[in-house]
Amino acid sequence: MPISEGRTVSVALPPHGGEGLLGFPAAPTRGIVLFAHGSGSSRFSPRNAFVADALRRAGFATLLFDLLTDDEAEDRANVFDIALLAKRLDHAATWVRDMAAGRRSPLGFFGASTGAAAALVAAAGRDDVAAIVSRGGRPDLAGPALTKVTAATLLIVGGDDPEVLSLNKAAYRRLSCTRRLEIVSGATHLFEEPGTLEAVVALARAWFEHHLASDAAEAAHAVQRSA
Repeated sequence: MPISEGRTVSVALPPHGGEGLLGFPAAPTRGIVLFAHGSGSSRFSPRNAFVADALRRAGFATLLFDLLTDDEAEDRANVFDIALLAKRLDHAATWVRDMAAGRRSPLGFFGASTGAAAALVAAAGRDDVAAIVSRGGRPDLAGPALTKVTAATLLIVGGDDPEVLSLNKAAYRRLSCTRRLEIVSGATHLFEEPGTLEAVVALARAWFEHHLASDAAEAAHAVQRSA
């Protein structure tokens, strides 16, 4: 899974000082996607890096960052502390909004495993998140926040991941926003099978192109009309 060269810079996110990788596409930014890793994964997650690279090539800026410090990650309980993870993601989204490039760009979240629950909880408390994609996620762990999510939400699950698929189906029924459940045939939880991660990329890219890029175009037209 090669990562194409692009303009990527290392950043530190307040207030906990989590390290991150902020990447920009060569073309004008169509939106910014923040990645919420799960199960103790870091900003160097090869699967999320693969997805992020594809999104940058499609015109989206990306932010991969550590939700937990190294010391925090050693405590397994923190990996399942959805409130803590969501708070860190919320802080990161606010930090992005404070950047010049992030003031008018629509925001999206991409979450994996417990990071998907954090993405849903964080989005439920904000009005500036346009789209969410979950890969092999645990949206069920978002609890009551599921009914408050307004961002268009795509749940991607492996067809050979029956337990997580069942949990996603239950969470899907509780969502009232624009939503879709996509099952990738032959994929297990980590999408390690040939072609399955590429399927995730295609689904995520199409979702963000529809729900983020369209928002960006509408914003640009609004600015032009007011000029």
